[in-house]
Amino acid sequence: MKTIGMMAVAAAGLLAATGSVEAPLVGDLFDSTPGTQEAQDWEWQGSIDRGDAVEIKGINGRIKATGTSGGQVMVSAVKKGKKDDPADVRIDVVEHSGGVTICAVYPDAGGKKNECAPGDGGRLSNQDNDVSVSFTVQVPAGVRFVGSTVNGDIEAGNLQADAAATTVNGDVRVSTSGLVKATTVNGSIQASMGRADWDGTVHFNTVNGSITVNLPDGVNADVSAATVNGGMETDFPLTVSGRFSMKSMKGTIGSGGRGLQLETVNGSIHLKKGG
Repeated sequence: MKTIGMMAVAAAGLLAATGSVEAPLVGDLFDSTPGTQEAQDWEWQGSIDRGDAVEIKGINGRIKATGTSGGQVMVSAVKKGKKDDPADVRIDVVEHSGGVTICAVYPDAGGKKNECAPGDGGRLSNQDNDVSVSFTVQVPAGVRFVGSTVNGDIEAGNLQADAAATTVNGDVRVSTSGLVKATTVNGSIQASMGRADWDGTVHFNTVNGSITVNLPDGVNADVSAATVNGGMETDFPLTVSGRFSMKSMKGTIGSGGRGLQLETVNGSIHLKKGG
């Protein structure tokens, strides 16, 4: 499954994957406030092969994933709305050769059909519908987690496989024994990975927020980091190439070889030891 990397395309890539999203910017999407309509909880569980992925796609609402010792993937969701009816938003499950994709599918509008599909496929748009869908996911060891939303935080902890998280308005916090890819626009990133054997370049990008990445000892990477309004610090000895400043740097950890790019505008950057 494809995940979004570059900061400049974080929002554009997610919009391409979900269609013409016109999601209202909201604060806490799950406060129990007067006038809120709550639909019945939704649940699904099933088996996914090791190496395959459980992918969650939302628009309004946070996503929380946790590792589990069990062998079943378990997904639950709560739908809430104020002026719009939560019952109008369905949750689709698409099983495929790479695992399962679960989407919050809002009513069709403007003659364009919404559809749940893996990766960059399908189309998801809410057309100003204010219903929020919060997902909770239990992920067995060896199963990859992929989460994307527009308005909401993504939190994933105690995972035992690779993970990728993309949001626009929200924080990203991911901890796994595998690899991590994470991006947001308005929010901070905290990522902790237990492996450092990725291919190519891993990107951690935001615009308004700090970036903290925990890497295991012995990592080898070519680092490129930049911020406009913020500082930078690293726990790793860094062999700097070219000019170094507290706003941008390029350097090598260990023997280098694989790329690690961290970019923000308004926030600090921290590289820490300990995956």
